[in-house]
Amino acid sequence: MRPLVVDLGREYRGGQHQALLLLKGLLSRGHAPELIAICDTQLAQRAREAGVSVHAVEGGRFAAAWRIRQLVRGRRVDVVHANEPHALTSAWAAGAHHFVPMVAARRIALPLASNPLALARYRAAARIVAVSDFVRQSVLSSGLASPHVQVIYDGVEVPRSRTEAECRTAREQLAVLPEAICLLNLAALVPEKGHQLLLQAFAQIREQFPTCLLLLAGEGPERARLQELARAQGIGDSVRFLGFVLETERVFPAADLFVFPSHEEPLGSALLLAMAHGLPVVAVARGGIPEVVEDGKNGLLVKDLDAGGLTAAIARLLSNPDEAGRLAQAARETIVGKFSADHMVNATLQLYEQLAGQQRRSTAENRAGG
Repeated sequence: MRPLVVDLGREYRGGQHQALLLLKGLLSRGHAPELIAICDTQLAQRAREAGVSVHAVEGGRFAAAWRIRQLVRGRRVDVVHANEPHALTSAWAAGAHHFVPMVAARRIALPLASNPLALARYRAAARIVAVSDFVRQSVLSSGLASPHVQVIYDGVEVPRSRTEAECRTAREQLAVLPEAICLLNLAALVPEKGHQLLLQAFAQIREQFPTCLLLLAGEGPERARLQELARAQGIGDSVRFLGFVLETERVFPAADLFVFPSHEEPLGSALLLAMAHGLPVVAVARGGIPEVVEDGKNGLLVKDLDAGGLTAAIARLLSNPDEAGRLAQAARETIVGKFSADHMVNATLQLYEQLAGQQRRSTAENRAGG
């Protein structure tokens, strides 16, 4: 297969990481994926380092559309995979769907825009790939036909189990004392990720567990406001803002518990990563999260956006290490069984082969009929 993945995101977030995992997975299986991305982005750089053929563009959507059109008209690719909305706009403007099947990723929870041009982009796609059934339902609510929309869950690489020595080293690198109880959240610092709720809950947790420390890995426009909120609640010294962390594998081994209070998460790559690292998790039962976390089986779910409920769930696991250990093991098994990068790559490859096969048969029939 010769898929062309297009991602015009300038930041490196969950969607870009999924694109990189997909490209690397396809390459390792003997396929020849190519990528169109913005010059000097983390995605372009890391894909190139992995051995992927990268077409770096400077002019955004128009430059990308021109390059897509060159590649599909030259029959260099079998399928175009638009990994985010700007990429889809470029692929649609290039008329990619007139030459090869077009796949549109959908990883946000909002319904599709109702204006005709916005909907036309998605209707031109041979398949819309939603990262969860929650996202799939939001797409269907926009009027698209059910067979047109397919769920392929995002996946993460499953690390080997960490030794106690490696966990101690990770804590030392982050200046986490051995006796500290370390809570972790990994997310962009934006309102919908629920950091305000987390800080409110953590202030209550500190009263019960004075050695507790909270690591916030991520960057965003809410940082200054959240830092001020932490100071106002008297927990400024026990909340660490780590900023953007590219090598996330260095923070997970330092943590004892992962807390994810996102308000309407489509699925949650950071949550999947935490579970893959064998951390017990506490999350809010909103969006696509209940498709991953089963309350009491592989984590704890809080029903409402309520600091008291979040506090109680965190305190429950901190007070019951045996239960926390059981849930952590089940969390890792969940990722291995259903949400690994291998599952995501295999399902996407199967879709490519199905769509490319349909295209070949249709082309052959048209030629025979002509």
